[in-house]
Amino acid sequence: MKKLSIAMSMVLIISVFAFVVAFNVPEVCEAAVLKQGSTGTQVKTLQTKLKNWGYYFGSVDGIFGAKTKTAVISFQKKNGLVADGIVGAKTAAALGMTLSTTPTTSGYSTSDVNLLARLVYAEARGEPYTGQVAVAAVVLNRVKSSSFPNSIAGVIYEPYAFTCVSDGQINLTPNSTAKKAAQDAMNGWDPTGGCLYYYNPKTATSAWIWSRPVSVTIGSHSFMK
Repeated sequence: MKKLSIAMSMVLIISVFAFVVAFNVPEVCEAAVLKQGSTGTQVKTLQTKLKNWGYYFGSVDGIFGAKTKTAVISFQKKNGLVADGIVGAKTAAALGMTLSTTPTTSGYSTSDVNLLARLVYAEARGEPYTGQVAVAAVVLNRVKSSSFPNSIAGVIYEPYAFTCVSDGQINLTPNSTAKKAAQDAMNGWDPTGGCLYYYNPKTATSAWIWSRPVSVTIGSHSFMK
């Protein structure tokens, strides 16, 4: 009787373990990719990015449906990726997404916010707050433009694009003002009206940048389209 009781206990333990594994494995797998049928904030991030770049024309509803899949396939084709409509590690990297990172309410990941805040702090600390938001907006405008890389990291780390990357100041820790400026720009505030470039007239040496008409001046920076 005692042996039978022990055996039944073991069977119960194994059954519970199998139940937990059975219900946890799909969750782990789903966290590794986004595909048709996926839902949640990561899908909203994906849809927002694809919509900003002109691949997606549906609602940003956090539901990975047929329209989202079609948009993903178009993005993958343009970027030389396997066009299967599934956002795995390579497609996520090209999108500037980290699938394990919780996205912000603006549709960008926490890593996007942090990197943009570092750029703002390195390039515009000491500038008026509006000027800091403007610098962040320029980065986001480039992300949306077909003439530049289509991710925040791609724009910021494009060779010779920003002085702070060349001199290492991009690695400085941003303050709360820079973080707020980055977030405000991500939420849609663009003091530049769509500008793609900016420079400081006191320090700029490029003849090309001087040749472009200035759209707006904020603090020490001139902004151009």
